[in-house]
Amino acid sequence: MNERNDKFSYTYAAPTEGERREIEEIRKQYCADEGEEDKLSRLRRLNARVKNTAMCAALSCGVSGVLIFGLGMSLTLAFGQFAAGIVVAVVGVIPMVLANPLYNFVLKKCKAKYGEEILRLSDELLNGRK
Repeated sequence: MNERNDKFSYTYAAPTEGERREIEEIRKQYCADEGEEDKLSRLRRLNARVKNTAMCAALSCGVSGVLIFGLGMSLTLAFGQFAAGIVVAVVGVIPMVLANPLYNFVLKKCKAKYGEEILRLSDELLNGRK
């Protein structure tokens, strides 16, 4: 006779420590109230916003200046249009020179905008109030 051999097999593997931390971090993002945010993470995010805003503005200005400068050099070297190439290259130098002052200006403005909240959060964290 044909004997039927039905077996149930179950294998369980617990997550590793690294996977467990990653799962808990993802879970925290969805469990926390929208108004509740860890003060240290908020402080880090505000600090990054201040620095990244200034850096993006300066890089955009500098890169655009380099591209315009390169266009002027191309006009001069590849196409032999010396007068137009020199004028375009000089116009490209202007944004390159202004990139650092722009960085300092934007950094100062962002520090003025977010500085009070950053100082308040850092005081709370240093004094142990959460």
